[in-house]
Amino acid sequence: MTVYGIGLGPGDAGLLTLEGKRLLEAADTVYASGDRSRSVAGEHVPESTIEALSFPMTDDDDRLRRAWRTAARRVAEANRDGDVAVVTLGDPNVYSTFGHLRRTLEALHPDVEIEVIPGVSAATAFASALGVEIEAGSGIALREAIDGAAPVGPDRLVLFKVTDAAATAEKLDEAGYDVRFGRQLFMEDETVMTDDPDELTDGEYFTLAYAEKRDLDREFRTEVFRTEESRTEETRTEGDR
Repeated sequence: MTVYGIGLGPGDAGLLTLEGKRLLEAADTVYASGDRSRSVAGEHVPESTIEALSFPMTDDDDRLRRAWRTAARRVAEANRDGDVAVVTLGDPNVYSTFGHLRRTLEALHPDVEIEVIPGVSAATAFASALGVEIEAGSGIALREAIDGAAPVGPDRLVLFKVTDAAATAEKLDEAGYDVRFGRQLFMEDETVMTDDPDELTDGEYFTLAYAEKRDLDREFRTEVFRTEESRTEETRTEGDR
């Protein structure tokens, strides 16, 4: 019997992987933390069968450790009777609360077998949503940007948990970056994509920013196809077929 940490993807129930769907539907017990995870999982199994795990949003170490211990104990007890699916938005190993649960299980319930089923993470899904191409050879960093933080570094940044978009945008602008924001990407009827931080004033936790240094020197081999000479050559080639 196994505890499966299953990544649900960025919010659209259709972006759950086939393996994740198979194991979720076969699990004897399903746990979710948060309404959004429960809602996505509920597109694949009856929502009434999904049990809640509580992970408080706090910096209080004692409260967090109590919550992790309680959750780990419940999951370990359920695992004695069958397979358990613990679902999480995105990928269980990328900025996920599942990591805390996995480490607690490994420390306090070492007999529990754990397997992680990767999911589509917002760390990559943002590119499709915002129409961004991260071409081969690009440097990119994944960071958190809570409370107006604006960590800088390579030419491209993906910032999670942007709770003060205006402050983050101002700092990145001063550092020479252009910024676009995505809020609740792939979450039906809730997605917002904008380059105007004033549209994102509510501190929504599921907000990310994509920042790119201005005037990047890009050289694509496909640029040759944009020249008049190339288009003329292509017309001649098609005419010879």
